[in-house]
Amino acid sequence: MKHRRNPRCPNIYRLAFSISILLLFLFFCFSYTEIPNSFLPNSGKTLKAPFPQCNIEKTLDLFPRGERFLWFAPHSGFNNQLSELKNAILMAAILNRTLIIPPILDHHAVALGSCPKFRVSSPTELRISVWDHIIQLVRTRRYVSMADIVDLSSVVSSSIVKTVDFRVFASLWCGLNMELACFGSRCCALSAIRSLSENFKQCGSLLSGTKGNVDQCIHAVEEDCRTTVWTYQQNDDGLLDPFQPDEQLQKKKKISYVRKHRDVYKAFGPGSKAEMAPILAFGSLFSAPYKGSELYIDIHEAPRDSRIQSLLQKIEFLPFVPEIISLAKDLSANMIKAPFLCAQLRLLDGKFKNHWKSTFSELKQQLQSLSVVDKGKTTNPIHIFIMTDLPRANWTGTYLGELESNFNSYKLYNLQESDELVKLTARKLMAAEHGLRSGFLPRARDGMSKKKECPSVLLPDILLYVEEAICSCASLGFVGTAGSTIAESIELMKKNNICLNS
Repeated sequence: MKHRRNPRCPNIYRLAFSISILLLFLFFCFSYTEIPNSFLPNSGKTLKAPFPQCNIEKTLDLFPRGERFLWFAPHSGFNNQLSELKNAILMAAILNRTLIIPPILDHHAVALGSCPKFRVSSPTELRISVWDHIIQLVRTRRYVSMADIVDLSSVVSSSIVKTVDFRVFASLWCGLNMELACFGSRCCALSAIRSLSENFKQCGSLLSGTKGNVDQCIHAVEEDCRTTVWTYQQNDDGLLDPFQPDEQLQKKKKISYVRKHRDVYKAFGPGSKAEMAPILAFGSLFSAPYKGSELYIDIHEAPRDSRIQSLLQKIEFLPFVPEIISLAKDLSANMIKAPFLCAQLRLLDGKFKNHWKSTFSELKQQLQSLSVVDKGKTTNPIHIFIMTDLPRANWTGTYLGELESNFNSYKLYNLQESDELVKLTARKLMAAEHGLRSGFLPRARDGMSKKKECPSVLLPDILLYVEEAICSCASLGFVGTAGSTIAESIELMKKNNICLNS
């Protein structure tokens, strides 16, 4: 016997199917707002702030109301980082922002790339690399602020620009425990004030701009030296820069953009989208002259702003802190005890390792000119302070070995990081806490007034800075490696008579 079909079944099936479709549709509509922005198109647009640091009410009692900061990503060696610091000071002053002073990064721990070849890391990539390296410095207890080594007192005292040490900012804004980055009791007490999140990765993501611009919190600058040359009060906003990628490079790199001049004040100052963001995050701020242009920042004068014009003069030369200068003068007077020549010889680093002959040639010529004496007269040995990355044990067989063995004509001096006076100065320098004292510090709070012992940290390597200062005291002259930023720094110190004036 056959079962008869219920004629209502198809209608029931259709109704159930329709209800299912409706429920799925409603579920999708409801869930759409919960989908992370990173999975949606145009995720680089401004996001609502998912970070506790962006809750303004939580930070009002830590920083002055309305405080706005500028953060940047330094790279390469120390003197490149110093050059970027000067540009950062300038940008912060123009935009009326408090500059976050970074630590000194390990030599070439972060690399930019080549602006002339239009091959550089993006600003976001640089910020991520810098953040990761800073956390490595903290965890290995090797943190040294740029302001611990470079004297910023002339800039800060003029009130043209305000600064805050990265450790202070990370402690107060990010709620991170920075004890491992402290040497003195003031820093240790500060790091214990309060913790908002204790999440290094979260704050790194915020400052790096990996989520793009976070609403009412951070504006991450994505322009770099491939597309932009920053200017100020030059009436050239939007104009093409003279230096552009040539046709061959355009085809090879598939470059469709051009380099334009942009006024930094118009881009990020009053009336801009970035103005109200508490944090303005740049990538690299490195710049240098190239083919009649500037690689990234072309601000050498401020025609209608006397305040910035004064700052440009102040940052042209930023000396080392007094402890370093004092040691250099002491060693020049009591170790060498005579007029001397300084030779700065880069022999192992980067491009310099393949040009020993040219590196030594100018030194030979200088010594020959100093060795010329009247017939029949004798002379004392020429005193030479050697600043080089070639270990003294490896001088044998080189021109340095020749000079060292000719002790009747030359007397050589060399400094080591392990020398007791260098270590003693490093300890004094870190105890002085220049980095913290030169910038913003919160009012005394519970815990800050109490002395607190910090975990022991490693003494910083200050040999480079002491050697540069000693070379500025060389009254018989200076011979530097062509193309080295170290040589340029020493020449600038000599020009400013640091050895005589400090």
